Amino acid sequence: MPKDIYTNGKPNTTTGRPKERYTALTGLVFICFFISILAVSAVILAGFGSRWGWWHFRTGLAILKYSGYASLVAAGLSLLGCVWSGFIGARLSFAIALTGLLITLPVAGTLWQWKIKAQTVPRIHDITTDTENPPSFKAILPMRRDALNPSDYGGREIAAQQRAGYPDIGPLALTVSPDEAFQRAVSAAVNMGWQIVDANQAEGRIEATDTTYWFGFKDDIVVRIISEGAGSRIDIRSVSRVGISDVGTNARRIQKFLEKVSQ
Repeated sequence: MPKDIYTNGKPNTTTGRPKERYTALTGLVFICFFISILAVSAVILAGFGSRWGWWHFRTGLAILKYSGYASLVAAGLSLLGCVWSGFIGARLSFAIALTGLLITLPVAGTLWQWKIKAQTVPRIHDITTDTENPPSFKAILPMRRDALNPSDYGGREIAAQQRAGYPDIGPLALTVSPDEAFQRAVSAAVNMGWQIVDANQAEGRIEATDTTYWFGFKDDIVVRIISEGAGSRIDIRSVSRVGISDVGTNARRIQKFLEKVSQ
């Protein structure tokens, strides 16, 4: 590179074309940085805006989708800015471009992983440890009156998809009495932050609602405890109120709950 273009990493203003290139680079990195901040902010607000009632959850999902695309664009342009500024020795522009890249790359990567996850899990929202005789809701039914998803179990088709996607989910057998199992189940539900709607020890049934942190989706849970042999058996069902696919949320919730109860 000719010495009269840049001196000590700074453009030589006595030459017109290098100065124009430096100005173009500065404009690029600032645009990239602005898009990065805007995209990340949109990703965060997509969920919380839905939770706070600013817009419908489908609007939030659309915002999430397009802000994810914006994050990818911003990451690509930021990478270009890093290469360009590094090549000509523009340290400030390099720092700004690198910051934009570090902001958007994790967000874009996370959203891409979620997309892959959504494509690999069953498109269902009702998971249970007993697909033949799933626990049914009782006390929580009035709260599901406006839910988009039904409270009744979907039957064989849903059961088949669950077995294919989550073959390890099944009932929990304990060597303790049903009363002791009931207390363990209540303790685990409280520990997981669920809102207990009903805890009927005589019927061996616990009903609760769990609200997701980001979008504020409400999923309903019913736990059934029965006597089995010298011990007890616990079955659980977790159902989303909205959405076709839960992207594995209900299955993870059930697995975590059973792990806590068995400890």
